[in-house]
Parts: sequence; C-alpha cells; structure tokens
Amino acid sequence: MSGTSQDKTEKATAKRLKDARSKGQLPRSRELSNALVVMAVAMALLMSASHVVSGADTAMKAFLQGLPDVLATPKASLELIDAFLGDTLRLIAPVLLTGFAAALISPLLLGGWNFAPEAVSLDFSRSNPIAGIGRLFSLNSLVELGKALLKVLVVGVVGVMLFLHQRDALLTLPFMPLPMALAAGARLVLDALIWLGGSLLLIAAVDVPWQLMHHARQLRMSKQEIKEEYQQSEGKPEVKGRIRRLQQEFARGRMMEAVPKADVIVTNPTHYAVALQYAAGKDRAPRVVAKGADLIAFEIRELARQHRVPLVEAPPLARALYRSCAIDSEIPGALYQAVAQVLSYVYQLRDTTRSERPAPPKVSEDLPNSGVDPER
Repeated sequence: MSGTSQDKTEKATAKRLKDARSKGQLPRSRELSNALVVMAVAMALLMSASHVVSGADTAMKAFLQGLPDVLATPKASLELIDAFLGDTLRLIAPVLLTGFAAALISPLLLGGWNFAPEAVSLDFSRSNPIAGIGRLFSLNSLVELGKALLKVLVVGVVGVMLFLHQRDALLTLPFMPLPMALAAGARLVLDALIWLGGSLLLIAAVDVPWQLMHHARQLRMSKQEIKEEYQQSEGKPEVKGRIRRLQQEFARGRMMEAVPKADVIVTNPTHYAVALQYAAGKDRAPRVVAKGADLIAFEIRELARQHRVPLVEAPPLARALYRSCAIDSEIPGALYQAVAQVLSYVYQLRDTTRSERPAPPKVSEDLPNSGVDPER
C-alpha cells in the first residue's frame, strides 16, 4: 500500500526526486521567466537606445522618401517595405536576442534545464474527463486562478498609473519632429517595460515560494513508500539472505576443491583445520587454500584423508593460521618458522617408507607475535 495523501508526511528521497525529474516534474514559475525576459529586454533597450533611435530615424526617413516612387511604380512598394522591415529587424535584433537568451537562462534559477522524454509521451489518463474536472477544481487550479487575477490586478494598476503619469507626453508625440518623437517614444517604452518587469517580479516573489512548496508537497512520501523504495533498491532481507547463503556455498565449494591439492592440513586437532599449499619457485610463501572450524574443519579433514593429504596436529599453529590468514593469502612472516617445520616433516614423509616414518614436528606453544591471539 502506498498510503493516502494524509499519510504522506515524509520528505521525498533522492530517488523520488530523480524519478520526478525524469518525468518532467520540476518546480517552475512562468511569472519569474516573464519578469526576467521583460527586464532583460528593458536593459538591452536602455543600453542601445541611442543606436535604436538614430537607426529608426534613418529608416523612417528612407521609407517616407520612397513613398512617391511607390505611386509611380507599384512594384517599388514591395522593395520599400522589404528594406524598411530589414532595417527595423536589424535594429531590434539585439533586443530580441537578449530576451531569447533570458528565456533560456531563466529555468536555471528554478529547477534547472531538463529534457524529459516521458513528459511528452502519450498518456491517455490525461484525457480522462473525470480526472480533468477534478484538476479543474483542485487547490492548485484555485491558486493558479488567484495568481492570474493578481497578475491582472497588479499589471492593470501599474498600466493605468503609468498612462496617467505619461498621458501628456503621449499626447504631444504627434506634434514633435521625427527624431524627438522617436526618442521620446523610446523613453516611454523603456519606462513601461521597467514598470511592467517590476510588477512581474513582485508577482514572481509570491509565485516562486508557492511553486517550491507545491512541488515538495506533491512529492512527499509515506513511511510505507520509503520502506518499499528501500526494499526495491537494496533488496528484500530474505532475498539478500538467500543470495548471501548461495555466495557462501559457492565460496565453500571452491575452497573444498582446493583441499585435495594441498600439501598439508594443520589441525587443532578437532576444532580447526587449515590447508596449506606451497609451490617452490612460484610462491613467495605458503598459502592458505582452505580453512574451517568445527563442522567445516571435520569436512576438510575427511576430504584430506580421502585424497591422502597429510594431517599434522599443531593446535597453536592451526589457531594462529585460522585467525590471521584469509583464503588464498600468504601466511604472515611471524609464522614462517613454524610452517617450515611442518612442511619439512611433510616432505620427509613423501621420501620415506612407513617403517622409516619421521617423528611429527613439535611446534612451540609460544609462537612469535602474528598479530592475533592464538587462544580459542
């Protein structure tokens, strides 16, 4: 069970956030983007105002001077309009590019850039009329309606105030010389953009916290969902236990395969059994190829007897080897002398008959410090 919305009291996990991002679920604020674009256009116009005004004056004069030719040759009208539009586009191109760049950069301030193929894939559940009616009367829809009304109110009030403040300047524009009218018109447009951008920033200051809060609330999880996610990512305990047992059995099988190839089995004699192997000229020191305690030690000893691998009772050495050596690792230098005595005894056994069997080695109870406690 995923839990009801009332149960979802926990913050979204990193995996939940990543999955939401892959589906295009990110906090976004159109108001912030609109405000940044308007302010960027205003700044670009402010920086290039003199160039735009002078260029517009030149283009307008060229257009007006070409009107008489249009009456004589109608084909000239297309050339005149084309030239005028080209000049105008070149003038406002930097301003338009600045606005376009602001539109691209604005997502970085909230959510970042994101390409989510899942967000544009077909989802027939979105066409469900019942679900659509539910979304229409949802809290988020009411908030969006409130923001739209707030935007209309704020922008409308700012527009009316700006018109009242600039009414006289607007009324005098037709009576000004063309260069002065263009300059005054540019100032009016610039003022309008700055005031409009400021009002949109005010709305964005309310919208951005709401979008962040709404996004976090949408992705909240219940404790059961967090538990299920952990089980999916880490694996269920019983499955992990089964895998661990299989790994142990596999490792134990490989270890037992090495027992028949060992040179000697050092025993406790009953509690521990350690299989040693040494290849002269290949190994720097004898290696532990198998080890075990209690039942596994018994299996090692039985397998060694079946394959006629010598067993040597040396309790202190067996305990030290078992506790200080991992499988397929070399013995520590502190145990070289004791192991050398055992291997020497084993090599003598190979070269003698039963009647000439040498006496078993007597490994000292006081082994050199091997980094472990040799006591059981």
